[in-house]
Amino acid sequence: MGDRLSLNTATTKPWTLPQAVEGAGRAGVTAVGVWRDRVAEHGLAESAALLRDAGLTVSSLCRGGFLTASSPEAAAAALADNRAAIEEAATLGAQALVMVVGGLPEGDRDLVGARARVAERLHDLAPVAADHGVRLALEPLHPMYVADRAVISTLAQALDLAAPFDAATVGVVVDTFHVFWDPDLCESIARAGREDRIASFQVCDFNLPIATDALLSRGYMGDGVVDFAAITGWVAATGYSGPVEVEIFNQDVWDTDGDTVVSRVRERYDQLVAPHL
Repeated sequence: MGDRLSLNTATTKPWTLPQAVEGAGRAGVTAVGVWRDRVAEHGLAESAALLRDAGLTVSSLCRGGFLTASSPEAAAAALADNRAAIEEAATLGAQALVMVVGGLPEGDRDLVGARARVAERLHDLAPVAADHGVRLALEPLHPMYVADRAVISTLAQALDLAAPFDAATVGVVVDTFHVFWDPDLCESIARAGREDRIASFQVCDFNLPIATDALLSRGYMGDGVVDFAAITGWVAATGYSGPVEVEIFNQDVWDTDGDTVVSRVRERYDQLVAPHL
């Protein structure tokens, strides 16, 4: 039941990349989603060799994006960083480069303008991604992050941004934490399937009460309010057959022994997600 399970390295944040690779191996997990900071710590070429030698699928590289800058200098820096991320994703053989598109620049209240800049900069990056065989995966974030992290909040918005590009180059992320609340989610997932846009399916729960740092409100599946049976079923109905990545930001999880965390992730995945795939 766990053969599509992918461990995102954010879930075991205290582990280095080699430790995460070893921990995945001990648990029989065959895919990982990796973060760029862990790759940078170990070295890009060394990370690629480590993952390849372990026989692990790289379900995603996190993250590119932050494309909303309004100054020419900041925009150029963002594009340069995203080109580097694309090259890293290609070297690692990542199935997707997750794109968190960015929030409002400091002092800016123009959401429409910020979204337009994201669309414009995707036109700069999509050809680079295509040349490297990398799929950009636009991730809508929960609306509470609209000001500081992502000016797109719904799967429909992400699909609209992706629409001008070949589906093999620009797709979307379905992350249960971020989209479970959306009243149009069922239809948006179906649309994503029709358009062959689902590049990544990420799961974790939405815990209450919301943590003081809202980023840390993710939890193990079953600890919060997300209906995994429904959402997983909608994704499965599209024909999506890729990895299912568990990505949890939670201080209590990070303070727990990594092998215990991975064991609990697998248990909850097998109970709450895998039966509906």
